[in-house]
This record gives sequence, C-alpha cells and structure tokens, in this order.
Amino acid sequence: LLACDLFEVRTLTGARLYVFAVIEHATRRIRVLGATAHPTAEWIVQLGRNLLMDLEDADSKAKFLIRDRDSKFTAAFDALMTDAGLKVVTTGMRIPRMNSVMERWIQTCRRELLDRTLIWNQSHLLHALREYEFFYNEHRPHRALEQAAPCRPLPTPLTQQAQLTHLEVHRRDRLGGTLHQYQHAA
Repeated sequence: LLACDLFEVRTLTGARLYVFAVIEHATRRIRVLGATAHPTAEWIVQLGRNLLMDLEDADSKAKFLIRDRDSKFTAAFDALMTDAGLKVVTTGMRIPRMNSVMERWIQTCRRELLDRTLIWNQSHLLHALREYEFFYNEHRPHRALEQAAPCRPLPTPLTQQAQLTHLEVHRRDRLGGTLHQYQHAA
C-alpha cells in the first residue's frame, strides 16, 4: 500500500514550492520525488514514472496507491499506475484521515525539519529534503516498526555486562545540527 500527496513549503522570500512525496505503509519508507513552484499534470505523470522505476528497482509488492482528489492527478497518472499493476484509490472529499499515514509524515517533516530551517530556494529545499529522507529511512526509529528504521533493522541487543560498560555513543549532526544521528562506537 502506497500513499502520495503534495504539500506546500514557503521559502524565505515568500515563494511557494510544492513537494510531491510517496510513503510505503508497511515499511514506512518515504520517497521525496520532487519539488516545483508550478506543479502541472505532466510533472506529476513524470514523477509517477520515476516512482514506478524506483519501485521496480526495490522489488516492491505494492498493489494500491492512495491519492487525494487534486486536479493535478489526471487520468494519465491513474492510467500509468494502473498499467503498472497499482489500483488507484482516491480519498473522499474533505476526509484527510483516508490518507492519514501520508498526512502524518508531512506533519513530522514540518515539525522536525521545515519549521526549524529557513529555506532559500528550490535547490536548498531539495537538498534539505534529501538529507531528511535519508535520515528518516536509514536512522530515525519508528514505533510501528518496533523502533527500527524503514531501511535498517534493529541491531542485536547487548546482553552481557562487559559490553554495556564500554558502550560509547557518537552523535553526528546533519543539516547544520537540525537533525542528530546517534550510533554506537565500535
């Protein structure tokens, strides 16, 4: 099960940029597909093609794609997804809970990244979102995954006291200290 949505980001100059992202429900893996100031139906269809290539490379078993009723999602986008074997499910009018996993990720992205970062332009936004996508998929623990990350399983637990006494944790700051990544020292 996949879910997609567009969300708006304001730059420092007040310009509006629209970001298109897709999340996989089972693994919580996020894919930020692109950002533009003027989203068009053709742009969405091209990002749909990019998504299908990425899903093919990852051997995804997704069968459904949830999307809202935005006019940018045209019949061409739906036909592209249907040809790839995905059944497109549109949300009801004014019912954001039908796409709740994607809406929750957008809130998380805003709270953890966009509310703490001054975005200059489109390239800066894409850089910040790529870093956040890597952080979210490779490091950030998720309750739904029993504290594992979407693309990284949990490490083996430390059970012996000798291992615990010499335990060191290193912190790596990402995006100038906006995100913090912690790892056990070797």
